[in-house]
Formats: sequence, C-alpha cells, structure tokens
Amino acid sequence: MISKIIDEDLIQKTNSLLQKCDNIVLITHEYPDGDGLGSALAMYDYLSLEGKQVSVLLPNEIPSFLQWMPGADSVIVYEQDPETARSLLGQAEVIIFLDLNSMERVGAMASFISQLTVHTVLIDHHNLREKSIAHVEIQLPQIASTCELVFRYICRVGAFEKLSKDCAVCIYTGMMTDTGAFTYNSQSNEMYLIINQLIVKGIDKDEIYKKVYGNYTENRMRLMGYALYEKMEVLPVYQTAIITLSCEELDRFGHQAGDTEGLVNQPLNIGNVRFSVFLREEEQNEIKISLRSEGDLSVSKIAADLFQGGGHFNASGATYRGSMQEALRIIKEALPNYLGTPEDEEDN
Repeated sequence: MISKIIDEDLIQKTNSLLQKCDNIVLITHEYPDGDGLGSALAMYDYLSLEGKQVSVLLPNEIPSFLQWMPGADSVIVYEQDPETARSLLGQAEVIIFLDLNSMERVGAMASFISQLTVHTVLIDHHNLREKSIAHVEIQLPQIASTCELVFRYICRVGAFEKLSKDCAVCIYTGMMTDTGAFTYNSQSNEMYLIINQLIVKGIDKDEIYKKVYGNYTENRMRLMGYALYEKMEVLPVYQTAIITLSCEELDRFGHQAGDTEGLVNQPLNIGNVRFSVFLREEEQNEIKISLRSEGDLSVSKIAADLFQGGGHFNASGATYRGSMQEALRIIKEALPNYLGTPEDEEDN
C-alpha cells in the first residue's frame, strides 16, 4: 500500500487548476538531469493524454545520455530558441516548475517569467531556498525524487490506469538517476512498490539502466579518466576528495552537457573518503559546485553555509560567483569545521 503523503488539499488545488486550464508549460532546471527531465516528460505525457496543450521548456540542452527518453524530441531549449520559448510562456495559463527550489535554477528564463501573470505550480523534493516560488507547491524533501512525486500525484487523481509505458519509463529514469541507481537515499519500501507498478506498465529497467549508464561517448570516458587521475586531490586527514575542471580542460575533451554527470560520486568509492567535492568552471567567475557525502555528514548544510546552496543531506550543490581558486580556498579552509581531524576524534 502506497501512503498518501501528499496533502489532499494540494492534490485538489493542483488538479482543479489543471482541469480548467488548457495551455500548460512545464519547466525544469538548467543542466537537466534524469529526475528533472524525467518528471517534466512524465507530466507532458500524462497531461497530453488528458487533452491538454503542453510544452516542455528547458533552460539549456539535454545531455546526450538522456536524449533517448520518450518525448525528448518535443522539448524547446531556451538557449537555442528563446523567441519560441517566450511565445509559449506568454500563452501559458499554467506553468509547472519541476525539480527545482529556486527561480535562479531556470537560468535566463527567470527574468521573463517574473513579468508574467500566470498560475504557477511547483512539484519538487528539495528544501526551498526561497519563501515561495509558486501559487501551489507540492514540496516534500523526504521523497527521493521529483519523479516519485509525479507518480504519486497521477495516482492520487485517479489516473494510474491512464499512465502510459512512456510515462512510466520517464518516471523510473528519474527515480533511478536521483538515487545513483538505488545506491543511496533508497531505503523506502514504498519506492520499490512504485517500481513494481512501473514494471507492470511495461518498463524494461535493465534497458533503461544501460541507456543511461552504458552510453558514454569516447570523449566523456577520457574526460572522466583525466579528472580522476590528474585532477583529483585526496585529503586523507579530512576524508575528503576534491576535483576541479576548468573551461579550458572541458573544451580539451569536447565537453557536452552531462559529460561530468556522476563524476562527483566516484571518489566516494575510495575507502577512506566520505566527502567529495567537484568544482566545474562554467564560465569566467562562475563555478558550479557539487557536493556528495556518506553517513552523517550533511552536505546540504555545507552548501548553504559556504555558498547559499542546498539540496539533500548527502547530495547538494551551489553556484559560486568568483574564481576557481577562491572557491577552492573557501572549501579547504572550512574542512576542519565540518570534518575535524583524527586528533579531534582522539580528544573525544
């Protein structure tokens, strides 16, 4: 039995709004991952079957390893076609934000959206970084993925029988990728009840895994090797590993969107590492920061304290406006405050 964890009032408000509106735009965050894209495409499939006119807008391009997903060819990328994206936004009766906790995460679209008078809905599983970003907010940080929330919503409005195989594929992809193929944040028994229902709908979970994790380009594989061999610094005293990649280094390997996805998780395979940091230079004086941890170390607190970022207990991120050297200095100077030293443990 899958519990009704989403408040009934939120279900009714969202369903009522979507039932009376015909033109709906779905938006997920910049640098879309499997959960962001999966949740948007799952809602796209469901709402299209409900007879709605639906569009999916992304701030920037889909990573190559997710371009196979059902509905991906219908996505409008703001960076590539801002005129069409603005036209669709201007016609929208409802905008649904998925898998984001701040308007900063929609990139260049944010300023245009802020000028619109339109109903908004948020479906997300992160801690909110702003007081409110939508009129109706389904926001549960205890759930492992936004795709799981989308599944729960569809079931709560009585539409499970209408849920298509394509929709199920998108939902499973997001659930899988946001838990590292169910290797972390995946102890909920209800998660596996949901997976069973997706299998009933006809998904091939092994094939989905292969498409996501067995679909590297040669350049991506070489970049990962370079990052781990040349650019990973291990600090045993703090059980920490730090990887940095500059724009020049990314360009050297023909970097495409998504090529560094999952890289931050790799150092946690080292036996004495429980905190992993990945700093990627996006452009001059803009650093994308990914943090991962094991055990009782809260990287969401570290991200918030150091960079006004956020996310989940063991997986968080932030953007730093400044140089790589400055971001690296901030992290290294803060390590004693969060991880201590062996001497500290002896004192305790």
